[in-house]
Amino acid sequence: MSGFFRGYFSNDLAIDLGTANTLIFVAGKGIVLDEPSVVAIQQEGGPSAKKTILAVGAEAKKMLGRTPGSITAIRPMKDGVIADFTITEQMLKQFIRKVNPSRLFATSPRIVICVPCGSTQVERRAIKESALGAGARKVELIEEPMAAAMGAGLPVEEATGSMVVDIGGGTTEVGVISLGGIVYANSVRVGGDKFDEAIINYIRRNYGMLIGETTAEEIKKRIGSAFPGAEVREMEVKGRNLAEGIPRAFTISSNEILEALTEPLNQIVSAVKQALEQTPPELGADIADKGMVLTGGGALLRDLDRLLMEETGLPVIVADDPLTCVVRGSGRALEKMDKVGSIFTND
Repeated sequence: MSGFFRGYFSNDLAIDLGTANTLIFVAGKGIVLDEPSVVAIQQEGGPSAKKTILAVGAEAKKMLGRTPGSITAIRPMKDGVIADFTITEQMLKQFIRKVNPSRLFATSPRIVICVPCGSTQVERRAIKESALGAGARKVELIEEPMAAAMGAGLPVEEATGSMVVDIGGGTTEVGVISLGGIVYANSVRVGGDKFDEAIINYIRRNYGMLIGETTAEEIKKRIGSAFPGAEVREMEVKGRNLAEGIPRAFTISSNEILEALTEPLNQIVSAVKQALEQTPPELGADIADKGMVLTGGGALLRDLDRLLMEETGLPVIVADDPLTCVVRGSGRALEKMDKVGSIFTND
């Protein structure tokens, strides 16, 4: 009976507060929310006028780049950390309210939130305070490589080396884990957003056309790749011609996108190589046997596993459902919250 009451009254959450998407895992239910980290704000009459939140998540993402003057659609997270504190707190409140409609006598939730391993104390405190401001009773932080490894089902608590490369929207986290702790972790501020930015810059430079972030993301998903393939795919893209100032359509190929993505991909490869150089030899031997696991939305880029395999000579596995690995791992940490203290970070 007490189990029933605890299940009814407690509403503990694990949140992957990502640059591109926010995912929420509820203890006992699994993933209950997966929405873009975008907020649409309406401001009537001058810069000092009151701001009201018009929409959050998928509804707000549709407005990106399409809003009138009084409405702005913004992404309050940048490079995996909070860029706009007030709006992040409001966004979290709305998301928590969506998954946790207020019940009679319901207690405030305990929340586990993922943070990039390269984030500073100040950035971590901002994330913690925004969750407390959104109504959390207690907040624990877990580093992304640990959460990703747990979500991918790696044996993190055993005396064996597990390597995970988590490519998110704002950051790429590389971690080597053994005996329930992080042996090596590095965070580079390169991810899906940098891929989109590289595509926008390439098209501007080579075609004299301006495209938006949403179009760049669509190109990346449809014809983007990290390694030269046998077949060349093409896609028709519409944008604004910078010389004429008129919308035009043009065709771009997967080889051109590969060329556009070279620089951000090289940064990810060098972060992986640096991690391998810094790994103790015994754990390096385990990684040589088992290889590394790719998680995060960036792992879905075509042939990225092949690129890393060619560059390092190690086996590379893409995790099942890489987009939700981090939040699933945080959910596992949430379920072990009373038993396991070492996996959470201490500010």
